[in-house]
Amino acid sequence: MSTLNYTESHLNPAHAVYDYTLPAGAGWMHEIRRGQTFRIVDLEGNQAVDTLFYSALDKSERYSAQDTIRVQGGIYLTTGTKLISTEGNELAVITADTCGRHDTLGGACAAESNQVRYAIEKRGMHNCRDSFLLAISQWGDGYTKRDLTHNINFFMNVPVTAEGDLAFADGVSAGGRYVEMRAEMDLVCLISNCPQLNNPCNAYNPTPVRLLIWN
Repeated sequence: MSTLNYTESHLNPAHAVYDYTLPAGAGWMHEIRRGQTFRIVDLEGNQAVDTLFYSALDKSERYSAQDTIRVQGGIYLTTGTKLISTEGNELAVITADTCGRHDTLGGACAAESNQVRYAIEKRGMHNCRDSFLLAISQWGDGYTKRDLTHNINFFMNVPVTAEGDLAFADGVSAGGRYVEMRAEMDLVCLISNCPQLNNPCNAYNPTPVRLLIWN
């Protein structure tokens, strides 16, 4: 198990140019300009925030979990982690983190995975893939389900067992903790504020998160 890495930010929410509270289970898509700082706040604790980043100039260049893990030589994301694109470029760098560790292995819940992991009657439950699809359909600009790829799960605790399996465990976050990153290129950010009710990633109680951007 990786140790937790806590780093606080000096930025004041009162000075943010964008401040939005995203309800539990909802999707969100927004541009973040190069040099801007983006913060996600876990308002009530243990809420999983499924997140993808794309180059604003070319959506085919997007977050790559494999390249991010390879470049940093570790599976957990925290302060100092460079979020690497499919083209090997830096999308953003995590500059502050009061949670300590974030997952990029567990993927996003979907109707199919809910059915396989939990029970066949869970297929119709609200899930992150559906939130992603709804958000990109509202955004437009040519995004389709083919643009959904392996995502970051901010605040989610997915430990790797000694046998190499993944476990969905109780979170390591708490109310008011946050992760902050600086955009290294013009980005489009896609979020599903996870509605999962079947595992402890959000304590079986999905809650809102706060999204802030500073120039």
